[in-house]
Amino acid sequence: MIVLGIESSCDETAVAIVKDKKEVLSSVVATQIDVHKEFGGVVPEVASRIHVENISICIEKALKEAKMTMEDVDVVAVTKGPGLIGCLHVGVQAAKTLAFAYHKPLVPVHHLAGHIYANELVVDMKYPVLALIVSGGNSELVYMKDEHSFEILGETQDDAIGEAYDKVARVLGLGYPGGPKIDKLAREGKAIYSLPQPKTEGRYDFSFSGLKSGVLQFVKRMERTNQTFDMADLAASFQETALNEIFSRVTRVLDDHPEIRHFVVGGGVSANSRLREKVEDLRKRYPNTEFTVPPMYCCTDNASMIAIAGDIAYSTGRLADASLTADSSWEIE
Repeated sequence: MIVLGIESSCDETAVAIVKDKKEVLSSVVATQIDVHKEFGGVVPEVASRIHVENISICIEKALKEAKMTMEDVDVVAVTKGPGLIGCLHVGVQAAKTLAFAYHKPLVPVHHLAGHIYANELVVDMKYPVLALIVSGGNSELVYMKDEHSFEILGETQDDAIGEAYDKVARVLGLGYPGGPKIDKLAREGKAIYSLPQPKTEGRYDFSFSGLKSGVLQFVKRMERTNQTFDMADLAASFQETALNEIFSRVTRVLDDHPEIRHFVVGGGVSANSRLREKVEDLRKRYPNTEFTVPPMYCCTDNASMIAIAGDIAYSTGRLADASLTADSSWEIE
């Protein structure tokens, strides 16, 4: 099975061709980071316009790198949602055009399912699976009893963790994107500052808004009282508090659901070095559970993961027709 995947949910235009869920024949990603860093974050209208400019080029390049034509492709898969609506529409329209011009099956894919299935590139997932999705727009714990079922056990009540990283980086004057910058700076510091511990109603839910505000209030208080603080120590304190929020919920789920065989991580924040260390700590605590973090090259948005998710969805007959449209708030369940 050869699947061409298209991803355009945010600020990456991506096209990939994957064979049998494991072999990436080509993967092209046109990022817009340099454009959006001037604004301190993604500007939806700008992003969608750049997608329009890049999508045809990325499709042609992916086919060329795979040494294929559209006749060699079995299925076209595309991110239907969630994401920025204008950006999603560009990918969906491109996928529909390819599918109907070349008489190929068209498969709509959930963006978060793609992040989960990215782990299939390195391991065969063993069910039941607990998936932690952490990115700029999402923070969710998803229970999968099998390959085709998704149950959200916990989610953020306000900001996603990646969004909190970006906002804190802005407060500290580090620029965009904030995640990699805070991660790098935190490696040079120690978590010595006390920051607000998030409070949530749900046993498995997350909250990062109060923590983000706590960093801002800490900086203003120091400035107001003419005190100095160490940027690296503050970055480390924020990161440790945020990740402790995540992993306290993860351990609750693993303790409450001993039947879980495999824990996987997906999303851009899965590239965080401290998060990866905490996953290794879990491995020691739960020796009967397998733990997987995807390779660095497929942590951030890419189309390989969409192709894999499309392969799996196609196997269950989940197809779309000419009426397919983007859904910016599509629920994974």
